[in-house]
Formats: sequence, structure tokens, C-alpha cells
Amino acid sequence: MNISRRRVIAAGAALSLGAGRQNKAGAPGERTFPKDFLWGTAISAYQSEGNNTNSDAWIRENVKPTLFKERSGDACDSYHRYAEDIAIAAKLGFNCYRFGIEWARIEPSEGSFSNAELDHYAQVLETCRAHGLKPVVTFNHFTTPIWFAARGGFDEPDAPDLFARYCAKVAEHLGHLMHRATTFNEANIQYLVRFFAPNAASNPAAKAMMEAAAAATGSPKFASLAFSDPAITTPLLQEAHRKAYAAIKAAQPHLPVGLTLTTQDIQTTGPQSNADKWRDRLYGDWIEVARTHADFIGVQTYTRFLVDENGIVPPPPGAEITDAGYEFYPQALGNTIRWAHAAIGKPIYVTESGIATDDDARRVTFIDQALASLSDCLADGIPVHSYLYWSLLDNFEWTSGFSKHFGLAAVDLKTFKRTLKPSARHLGAIARANRI
Repeated sequence: MNISRRRVIAAGAALSLGAGRQNKAGAPGERTFPKDFLWGTAISAYQSEGNNTNSDAWIRENVKPTLFKERSGDACDSYHRYAEDIAIAAKLGFNCYRFGIEWARIEPSEGSFSNAELDHYAQVLETCRAHGLKPVVTFNHFTTPIWFAARGGFDEPDAPDLFARYCAKVAEHLGHLMHRATTFNEANIQYLVRFFAPNAASNPAAKAMMEAAAAATGSPKFASLAFSDPAITTPLLQEAHRKAYAAIKAAQPHLPVGLTLTTQDIQTTGPQSNADKWRDRLYGDWIEVARTHADFIGVQTYTRFLVDENGIVPPPPGAEITDAGYEFYPQALGNTIRWAHAAIGKPIYVTESGIATDDDARRVTFIDQALASLSDCLADGIPVHSYLYWSLLDNFEWTSGFSKHFGLAAVDLKTFKRTLKPSARHLGAIARANRI
């Protein structure tokens, strides 16, 4: 019941539950990656920074009743400890760092922009550059300012103009420090919500939370994407992306601007038409938007879904299930890369790939198998330019709170000490060698 892709995937999985090539450039069995390949991790502002009190999600997690198991509070305190996090990523051997900027901090009230917060994110970007990390910046990772949600969010006809205005301001101040930029994180997230939870908006607990949020903000229009009608919001989101793309390009013509999608691997237990049908429902018109208004496509893959003509079906008997509730299937990444290449035809960046588990050995296996499938795509000539693991830290996983651990580093929520897991050093060694 929240707009996190990982949470929605887990909900879908819960419903369903009722070898590689030799690279000529390397040693036998060894596969090398392109010289300029980007290795790194991804985090989001709300999930790691802490105390995003001007964000719509802060309202939803703090009202009563709420769907959130616990509050984000200080989260990982990355707002203050960003330099430490960036240094960890660089020391591990990465050359790229994907993070989000929080719209609610930059525009805390409508039309009023905070120079102090713009300066803060400039410092984050400069710190990345100083450590040799190329920053990939997400302008919107699910959350919006309270004032925007209270006026109706992306249900309102002028929402695209408001979002583009924010993106223009950010690009003017910060765009020269970015390596790549994306507008929305997983722009098709609503389709994923409707794929697995078609009655999410009418769920009594969700309705009660949204009504409480509206009362807390004194607005009858308080809106969140997970609980809005895609027939209304999707065209507005698409227009918002197009206008934001143009605004960022106007401010920084040479900055590549892309679009990330939730790209789970759809497989069928019957005729191929079943997979095609549900794949169409997952992506809809976003494919055409990506073709015309994106310099690259961000692939964000975690698992596969088996479908028949009616929807998802259970994983095979004995299939391993991750702590997030969906199937352990790292090779899904190669399949979604191939789909994105065929369907969209733009340069591909893997902007998220990861697993929730407390068994770090399984995280190592997941990374190895995901990278093997990515390497196969490179061997076939598909232009893949990055692998960014989700996430650097065990952070706030929306309504699940801090219970789902995707991170390469554990975080003590009292002292904020970061403790690297073996998987962090494993992926870092791969990045340094640029081969598997």
C-alpha cells in the first residue's frame, strides 16, 4: 500500500504464493566490461536522509491510522553523513553514485525555493566529484512536497508545469555537476500497483490513512500516486516528464536525461501472448515516452513474475523467496535488459538491482548471477553502461520500515555506524577489476 516498487512486488509475490560466455579479452571463463562502465550503488533521499518533514510521505507515516510499520525519523542520517557514505562508495572501488534530491526540501512552499538546500545538494555533488564518483541524480523518487500533495498532487492539470518549474530550478543550479539525470524514479510504478493491487485505492486502511493525511493538511485533495486513478494521473505524469526533460535540457543542453522504469521480468506458463498482455499493462504508453523523451533508459529489476491469462501464478515448487517476499531470480536482469533494448532502443543503464536478505552469501550469489546475465547482453552487442546496486545502506523501506535489508552496509539506527558486509567488498573488487 505504498508507492515503493519493492513493496508492491512483494505484495504481488504474496498473492502468488497462496552459464555464461568466455570473453576473448580475458582469461578462460573471465568476462570483462567496457572501459567506461559505471559501477556503483543507489539510494533515495527520503529513505536515507532522515527528517524529511516537508514531504508527503512524512505526513502519511505520522498520521493515525497509518500503513507504515514504523516512522522514518532520522533514517540513516545521510543528510548529514553524505560525505561518509560517498567516501565508503569510493573506497569500495565504485566510480558512480546514484542518489535522489528531495523536492520537498528545495521547494518547501509553493513557488519558494531554498538556496540553502540547493547549496546542500551542490555540496553532495561536489563531494561525489572529489571522490571520483560520477553522480546520477533522480529528481523525484516517489515523494512530493506536502503543499503539492495537499493541492491534489499529480491529479491536478497544472502539476506538469509545477514539476517542470522545480526541475528547471535544480538544473540551473546543479546540472553542471551531474553526470546523468533522471526525472521520475520508476515512472510506471502506478501500473505495477494496479497490476498486483487493483483495489489499493479503495482498501479501508489505505483510505483511512489518506483521509487522516487530508485532515492533517487541511485539504480534501491530499493525493499520493499509489492511491490515485492511473487514468487521470498517468497522462499528467507523462506530460510532466516531457516538460521536465525539456526544462532540464534548456538549462543544461549537454546533460543526458533519462527515464527509469520498474522492469520486472514477465514470463508465461502458457502462450507467449499471456506475457505480452501483462507486459503491456506494466509499461503502457511509457515505452513511447521513453523513445521520444529520454536519452537513456534506466532498468530497475529485482525478480520475475510468472503469469497466465488471468495474472500472476505461484513460483515453481521449491523456489527461493527473498525477505521482500518475491522469487530469488537474479537472471531476470538480463531478460529485462533484452526487452528494453528491443522495445525502446536507447542506451541502457542498470540503475537498480538488488535483494533483501539477511544471508549475505545469497546477496553475493545474487550479484554474481545478475552480472553474468548482464555480461551476456554485452557479449550480444546490447549497449549496457552501468550496474548500480540497490542499495548502499540498509535504509527505510517505506511501509516495511527498517525490516528489509537490501544494503551493502548495515546501519546502527542509534549511532548511525555503517558496517560493511562481505558483499560490499565482493562487488567493490569486481568494480575495481572491471570483470567477473
